[in-house]
Amino acid sequence: MTIGVYIHGESALHRVAPGGKLVALLILGTLIILVGNPFALAALLVAVLGLYRLAGLSLRTAWQQLRPALFLFAILFAVQWAYHGPLEGAVVIARFVILILFAALVSLTTRVSDMLDTVMSAVRPLAHVGISPTKVGLAFALAIRFIPVIAEQFAEIREAQRARGLERSYRAIAIPLIVRTLKMATEIGDAIEARSFDPDDARKFAIRRAKRSRPAALQSDTRKETL
Repeated sequence: MTIGVYIHGESALHRVAPGGKLVALLILGTLIILVGNPFALAALLVAVLGLYRLAGLSLRTAWQQLRPALFLFAILFAVQWAYHGPLEGAVVIARFVILILFAALVSLTTRVSDMLDTVMSAVRPLAHVGISPTKVGLAFALAIRFIPVIAEQFAEIREAQRARGLERSYRAIAIPLIVRTLKMATEIGDAIEARSFDPDDARKFAIRRAKRSRPAALQSDTRKETL
């Protein structure tokens, strides 16, 4: 899965505003829960794969987004089959496949910096109620950054448990993964706190530094225009 990795391109999807893509992802994630018809889900899957081709991305790229989650798909399908039957299991997996593919497509065709700017702009009106846009942007950036890290941790744990003959035990994989993720989150939080890092202060410092680094001629012209 290549969440957070941007592939340069000149397609129509690359030129769509990041806000439009994120809104489309939000709408799709909400509406797909209401879709239970296998044929409708199949049509959505074909449409998403068509968007990959429209963006100039190969179907192999689409497959690479799904391959790390195949083990989880197998577990989910088995659970759904046991409780609700194979058809419901296929519907649940189809929903996850469509969402993962579309989310990855948004990431592959949008720079992370553009997504962060969009998220921070959307949250900025909430600054009046005490919600910091820069802190929300930091959380969003960390989430994107550590999705591939968690995927790597999952692969390492699965290989280790396979050597012990426990590759079919979801508990033997899920519990160590949760423990590692929580430990990593705690270490990152401690590191940020130890440095007294405040994204709001960092942003203000960056703005002041950018103003000071402007060419002297530009500052002079600005003063003349003000006078």
